[in-house]
Amino acid sequence: MAQRQAAGTSRAASRRRWWHLRQRWRMVGVFEVNPDHEFYHLTSMIKEGLHASIQTTMDTSGQDTPAAEDVKVEQTQEGFEMQTFAGSVFSKLRRSLDITEEEYMTSLCSEDCYLQFVSNSKSKADFFITNDKRFFLKTQSRREVNFLLSSLQAYMDHLEKYPHSLMVRFLGVHRIVIPNQIKKYFIVMQSVFYPDERINIRYDIKGCELGRWTDPDKGGKRVITVLKDNNFEGQSVALGQEKSWFANQVKVDAAFLQGLNVLDYSLLLAHQPLHRDELEGKHSLANLVLRTTKSVDLVDSPTGSDPPTGPGLREAEAEVASDTTDEPQTAAEDAGDGIPLQEMKETSTDSELQEFLEHHRRLLPNCKNAIHVVDGPDHRYFVGIIDIFTVYGWKKRLENVWKRLRYPGRAFSTVRPAKYSHRFCQWIQNHSQ
Repeated sequence: MAQRQAAGTSRAASRRRWWHLRQRWRMVGVFEVNPDHEFYHLTSMIKEGLHASIQTTMDTSGQDTPAAEDVKVEQTQEGFEMQTFAGSVFSKLRRSLDITEEEYMTSLCSEDCYLQFVSNSKSKADFFITNDKRFFLKTQSRREVNFLLSSLQAYMDHLEKYPHSLMVRFLGVHRIVIPNQIKKYFIVMQSVFYPDERINIRYDIKGCELGRWTDPDKGGKRVITVLKDNNFEGQSVALGQEKSWFANQVKVDAAFLQGLNVLDYSLLLAHQPLHRDELEGKHSLANLVLRTTKSVDLVDSPTGSDPPTGPGLREAEAEVASDTTDEPQTAAEDAGDGIPLQEMKETSTDSELQEFLEHHRRLLPNCKNAIHVVDGPDHRYFVGIIDIFTVYGWKKRLENVWKRLRYPGRAFSTVRPAKYSHRFCQWIQNHSQ
């Protein structure tokens, strides 16, 4: 008896070792930010600052409207200062995604180390992932943060009108200041690829051809290779009944970004085959009830008694714009005199409401990352529109002229937002079935 128990214990220990080894193999391009890592000191301070910020939001969650001083909250910790912008607005967005403040804090502020994400992206930003891989942290320039805050009212209005929008969900905007060392803005956003246990291939799609090929073998074993448009040729996104909804939602989201004078955004895309139990579960009554409930819960969000107020957001934007210690540019230089807000069209009749629900809602999968997951007949797709910070200002106009001369007849990314939006949607239409 004792021998059998010992053998069972040994087998269990062996299984655990193999599981941890497989986890290590899967973490190609993801490095633990442990005490020996160059960013360990920074991420430890970020965790401490975020803990104080989220706690402040939890303590003031009973307020009906965000107070003016809530727009920019400063927490002075030992050796650094953390600034939080529009905290109550992002808290409301988190609630609409069924993310409680407690689990948000647990994920971002746990004792487990962050993971550094390293890919073949050309971005100069630093990427970190929470240890459970649920949330991304990305450093941003002051100009990009200023643009996000200036567009935040429009962004929230769009998600209110289209709660199943494919645009990535921004969950927080912060700035950390370590005197005489570092001043960094960073955003927290929901990971499009969560859970990622069975994701092996990732794509970044812009809808053009020039520079849109990645050699799958050149990324190296220590980098996550993200493939591009030309790598996807000959393939399709097989969504079955969800095709019409998907294509229409991409069109709606692209039109919104065009209204913000934005280009160069991408569709992140990954897929995995559905297991038999997932295929069977999709059609079960219990699963249908859960999916319907999840979808209905989002219908009422993020509307409510405490909408993100314009004056508060303008103060947050002004706080960032007045900071001259980082880049000299401001969003106004790129965006022009103003950024149009998304108009809300109220549904007044039953037929209009029914049409609205048919075209802009869907049964969300019963999983944590439901917004960015679309199930086709045989595959589960992870999709999300990211990188919405590039405004078509004078620099991009000059780049457009240069590329037209340098690459005549070629399709490149730096084009007018209207053309970019049309081409982006056309790619989706051509590659969906």
